[in-house]
Amino acid sequence: MVSDLLDLELLNAPQHVRQLLHNYSADKFQRVELTEEATKLAYTYISEKVVGKTSLEDCRHIALATIHKVDVLASWNFKHIVNLDRIKGYNSVNMRLGYSIIEIRSPKDLVNYGND
Repeated sequence: MVSDLLDLELLNAPQHVRQLLHNYSADKFQRVELTEEATKLAYTYISEKVVGKTSLEDCRHIALATIHKVDVLASWNFKHIVNLDRIKGYNSVNMRLGYSIIEIRSPKDLVNYGND
C-alpha cells in the first residue's frame, strides 16, 4: 500500500531509496489517499499524547494504515513509530475508537534471510 504521504517522503530520500518502488510494477501496490477520517485519527493520536504535534506526518501514516487494515506497517522511524510505548499508545486509541490494532515493525524484521 502506498500513498501521497510516501511520495512526499521519498522526495528527500537518497536516490537508491527512491528507486526501490520502481523495481515493482504499479499493479503490485494499492494506492490510498489521505482522507478526513485518517486526518481525524492522526490528530487523535496527538491529542491523546501518543506523540507530540511535530509527529503529525507519522500519525497520518499510521492512521492510513489502520483505516485500510494493512497487515504490517514497516518503518525505520524508531523514535515515533517503531517504538513499543508508542505502538501501545496508537493501538490503545485504535481499540477505543473501534479500529483494529496495527502491527508496526522495522523493515529488518520483515526480511526473510532464508535461515528457517
